[in-house]
Amino acid sequence: MGKLQLKQHLQSITQKQVIDIVLQLYDAKKEAKEWLDYYLQPDEITKLEKYKKIIHEEFYPSTRSTWSPKTRFAVCRKAISDFKKLQPRDEYLAELMVFYVETGCRFTYDYGDMWEQFYDVFERNFEATMKFLQKNNLIERFQPNLDNILKYSKDCGWGFSDAIKEIYYEYTH
Repeated sequence: MGKLQLKQHLQSITQKQVIDIVLQLYDAKKEAKEWLDYYLQPDEITKLEKYKKIIHEEFYPSTRSTWSPKTRFAVCRKAISDFKKLQPRDEYLAELMVFYVETGCRFTYDYGDMWEQFYDVFERNFEATMKFLQKNNLIERFQPNLDNILKYSKDCGWGFSDAIKEIYYEYTH
């Protein structure tokens, strides 16, 4: 079923039936509940902090007794994707995107060289982040974070530092 069919169906039923469907969806899907809660009471900062924490935990777990960073890229991508689905303002989405790259770069700065895929993932994410920042005229706003990304990537292997610098200069000069 496409959106058009859904729209036609919803227009053909009573308001009470639409309300019942929305309430069933609210109970059935965690994502729908989160989206509807956010729709009714949007709090971008609280949601941003929630998703930042998810990303941070992948690299710097708060449970130090079993400290073992997972660095699951899929979890971080999902956090960004889930936040994006809430349709926050561009600057908040940009902040989460920059936070992810900055955290990953800081992680390799703190703990030494990582594997090649790690660097490939962060190069692609940095490219997407810089493109988003440029498109939305947000580079200047995030310049301190971008400086940190350049600093944290400085002594990394696999040509990562050069790639990060190249991407940065492509979007800033």
